Amino acid sequence: MELNGSKTAVITGGASGLGAAVAQRLAAFGVNVTLFDTNLKAAQMHAKAIGGAFQVVDVSDADSVANGFADVKSASGGLDILVNCAGIGPAAKTVSRGLPHDPAVFAKVVGINLIGSFNCASQAAAMMLECPADGPDGERGVIVNTASVAAYEGQVGQVAYAASKGGIVGMTLPMARDLAASGVRVCTIAPGLFLTPLLAGLPDDVQSSLGQQVPFPPRLGDPAEFAAMACHIMENRMLNGEVIRLDGAIRMAPR
Repeated sequence: MELNGSKTAVITGGASGLGAAVAQRLAAFGVNVTLFDTNLKAAQMHAKAIGGAFQVVDVSDADSVANGFADVKSASGGLDILVNCAGIGPAAKTVSRGLPHDPAVFAKVVGINLIGSFNCASQAAAMMLECPADGPDGERGVIVNTASVAAYEGQVGQVAYAASKGGIVGMTLPMARDLAASGVRVCTIAPGLFLTPLLAGLPDDVQSSLGQQVPFPPRLGDPAEFAAMACHIMENRMLNGEVIRLDGAIRMAPR
């Protein structure tokens, strides 16, 4: 896919972190970007900064997602790109101090990270299929999901988060197969330790210590590097049905 002003993209969780970096990079290519986020103030600010639009959307709510995409369709007429970055990661063990994991917390994590990604992907794909095929291969769109290395090496306290990200990994290939005949590609990025707002709030020495766990380069990932990978997936038509670890070769220890 050629990234230019004729393309339209939706970025979930686009007001901050990895999503904001992807939105900024796409906007620099001239792509028409709409942010889906629950943080109204942050979404307004980032959309203004990149010359994009925003919708207040709760990805775990199917009706909210449907309404968000309906607004995008009304404004833009079509959709070429979806990048799912919305997610949460509260820490809780299966049993802690004799108490079982709060099932409501587990359900919330899965609801936002996994079901939210599916809600947006299915709505986006339906919209993409309404668009004419483009280019020699008949491409209609690209969906990029965000998993995590926790899908493979979930740490202590990450049972809900790892389960949700493992689900994203698991749905990547069948979703790509479902949509292949219609010219929509699906890939997933599984990032390692990146300098997202959560880690940016830690003291510098803690950030440095975490970065030193990465074999090479021995530092935290820059969200711009995640954005570069997302855009490469969009531009490279042979990338489909794949989960790409973007982690500097780290393999997470139990804690």
